[in-house]
Amino acid sequence: MSDELASEVLATIARQEDMNGRIRRNVMDTRRAVSFLMRSKMLDAEQFEEARQIQRDLDSLDSHTTFLFDKINFLMDATVGFININQNKIIKIFSVASVALLPPTLIASIYGMNFRNMPELEHPLGYPFALALMVASALVPMWYFRRRGWLK
Repeated sequence: MSDELASEVLATIARQEDMNGRIRRNVMDTRRAVSFLMRSKMLDAEQFEEARQIQRDLDSLDSHTTFLFDKINFLMDATVGFININQNKIIKIFSVASVALLPPTLIASIYGMNFRNMPELEHPLGYPFALALMVASALVPMWYFRRRGWLK
């Protein structure tokens, strides 16, 4: 899931959640008004029966909007979960890169100290050996991570 798609999905879900909230508020206001009319004794028997039917319809609308609210929350959680998975993949790659580059950095920093008593500095293959050691110390962790499937 791309960042643009995730942003669009989240915006759409947020709009649906806002619309559902408005509908729930309107249903509640309508229920209060009908309930007030029923309690005020201003309705005749036929109107009272119609008001009771409206109350039943409002109850079913309320339960349906509750269902939709739960569904929207599930979709929001699922979308955020997908975004977290994508972010975790990116962080995993950065972590692997930092772990793979740590040993060569350590080797380079040790050989960069210029101590007097470093016998390998006098060796004719000392420099190529240090470079080979740095390359190997970077490739071995990468090989291990790839073999374990952590780079997928």
